Amino acid sequence: MLLAFVCMAGAPAVGQTLAMEPLKDSGSNIYPAYEGWYQNADGSYTLLVGYYNRNKKEVLDIPIGPENKIEPGGPDQGQPTHFEVGRGWGTIAIKVPKDFGDKKLTWTLTANGKTVSVPFGITKGYQIEPFLDAAMGNKPPTIKFTEKGPELTGPPAPLSQAFAISGVVNEPVAIKYWITDDGNDEPPTGGSAAPPPPAGAAAGAQARPQRSRTSTTLTKYRGPGEIKFADNTPAIEKDMVNTTATFLLPGEYIIRIEGNDSSGVGGGGFQCCWTTAYVKVNVKAANTGK
Repeated sequence: MLLAFVCMAGAPAVGQTLAMEPLKDSGSNIYPAYEGWYQNADGSYTLLVGYYNRNKKEVLDIPIGPENKIEPGGPDQGQPTHFEVGRGWGTIAIKVPKDFGDKKLTWTLTANGKTVSVPFGITKGYQIEPFLDAAMGNKPPTIKFTEKGPELTGPPAPLSQAFAISGVVNEPVAIKYWITDDGNDEPPTGGSAAPPPPAGAAAGAQARPQRSRTSTTLTKYRGPGEIKFADNTPAIEKDMVNTTATFLLPGEYIIRIEGNDSSGVGGGGFQCCWTTAYVKVNVKAANTGK
């Protein structure tokens, strides 16, 4: 799977021999992972990119700069600076113009002294449909930050459009949102049964449940310090989520919210159907009264 991330991008990554090392608790590198591309209604394209932190226990923070850059046009193109262990699916959606052609963007990550650079672009064979699983008629969940507010679905919008709130160091900040799903994992009405999964698909991927089970996860995406969530996999009660986040240092933070249905994390390898949303939190220092 790891080598597939590199081959998918169409060129070898720096230090790709490291992929053959066994997984360790810490000290390993992070691989950018190209998910694929899709075309927008205006003719432009969006490139969907995630990552794979090969450490079993070590969570890493890598600030934007020489060790975490996407070029050309960067170094900052909305990528995470905080990397949880394992696979982060579809964390970045980068829009490129309709005349992008065979150009490439390259994400370079250096972790624990090991550098990997992976190019990605409009690569033949990697077109995806993150808003609809055509075989199953399934769509991603929707996320709203106000009960009657705009709905977010599928890959994330730019960080500049993140829902903004504020807080104070060491004081719990309420995180509230609504998440719903169509509950449809069955073929479209009148359609035929779903075809067998493509070669290399995960075992059992074809036998999906008939009803959706929606879940949600919150993780740090960017920020200068630790975030302590009251519950980072909170229950969804009557389509609503209520939890809190406590910030140990002042500054600007981004929280990534992921909503999944029964297709699972990363859509079970089908690139549909999950939704990513961002929350921007401006955290001020505590008022000491002095």
